[in-house]
Amino acid sequence: MRTFIVAAVSVAVSVNWVAPSPAQQPIRVGASLSQTGTYAPFGPVQLRGYQLCIKHTNDKGGVLGRKLELVVEDDRSQGATAARIYDKLITQDKVDAVLGPYGSPMLEAVADVAEKHRMPMMAATGATSSIFKKGRKFVFMVLSPAETYFDGLIDMAAKRGLKTLAVVYEDTLFPGASARGALDLAKKKGLHVLLAEVYPKGSTDFSPILDRVRAANPDVLVVPTYFDDAVTVTRKLKELNVNPRMFGASAGVDLPKFYEVLGRTAEFVYGASQWEPELVTLRAGGLIPVARQYPGAREFVESYRQAFPGADLSYHSASGYGGCQILVEAMKRAGSLAGEKLREAILKMDLHTVFGAFKVDQDGLQIAHKTLMFQWQDGKKVIVWPDEIAPGKPRFPTPPWSQRP
Repeated sequence: MRTFIVAAVSVAVSVNWVAPSPAQQPIRVGASLSQTGTYAPFGPVQLRGYQLCIKHTNDKGGVLGRKLELVVEDDRSQGATAARIYDKLITQDKVDAVLGPYGSPMLEAVADVAEKHRMPMMAATGATSSIFKKGRKFVFMVLSPAETYFDGLIDMAAKRGLKTLAVVYEDTLFPGASARGALDLAKKKGLHVLLAEVYPKGSTDFSPILDRVRAANPDVLVVPTYFDDAVTVTRKLKELNVNPRMFGASAGVDLPKFYEVLGRTAEFVYGASQWEPELVTLRAGGLIPVARQYPGAREFVESYRQAFPGADLSYHSASGYGGCQILVEAMKRAGSLAGEKLREAILKMDLHTVFGAFKVDQDGLQIAHKTLMFQWQDGKKVIVWPDEIAPGKPRFPTPPWSQRP
């Protein structure tokens, strides 16, 4: 396994060099992030959030009188590889703390490593609730749960009198949890489920499933999956002339690359998001007080764009930054790097980061942060739900493909 990046503190060397005392040595923070494989569109985006948080913390003098050093390896989107990396980081590289990998499948694969070593892990992008309901005590959710990802779409559909729903999802942890959440809420809101189809990871031919969706003709189509499949399904909907009145997908729809790849085919598509750069532009007048709910978000966006010109900025970066912020705050409050003390500090937290609200229950499950719903409109992501913060309105209904330019 290759350590591909180390964000370290430079050390001046003189002729009369003296080994630094433990108090002067950097606090080493380890992480495994997918730079290749299935989750490669997301891993680098999350990593940039970690890197910027480490830099900003060091710019302010570090924590506990020490600077931070980030040690990261590529898990190639393979759970077993990620588990080996975390075990190596802890036992051989002697990191002092860890940050989580990208996504629920990888988090599930590594959670027991953190548990074994009793080292708290901030799960910046692991949102599947079942991971946190297995008696684990050292894994903490930063996102809102996967089951809530389509709350906005279902709520908007019900308020507009839509009656039927179809769900198509990948047979992995996060998409499955998102699908169950959408199905449960749809039933509560009075929507009739016409179709719930699951497909195996790695599928490339979506024509048979989408033919069945076209035959069912639902008002709403929900597709919990990942970037590549979200792109493929959207293209196939156009090709097969499938015309739901609302269509939403995750994850990856929030990435700028989604529109770059699809162009105007992405218009009208709804996506779930945990955070958007546009939040920092919201003003008063009934809208959420952004400076209080997302403190430092404006500075984060400006710093990110300066540090990574032209790079994607999505909630994956902000959640990475926020997860790192929480870890740093836990170190400050605990006055220690001891796992048990950090855990106690995290469980007592009720605070807001660049990413938004953070508070977990005794299982480490997020109970404060809220999911957003946006829609692609004229090449831009416009937040359309929840109403109390949404600066835009959904373009409804989605016109048939034959009526689009």
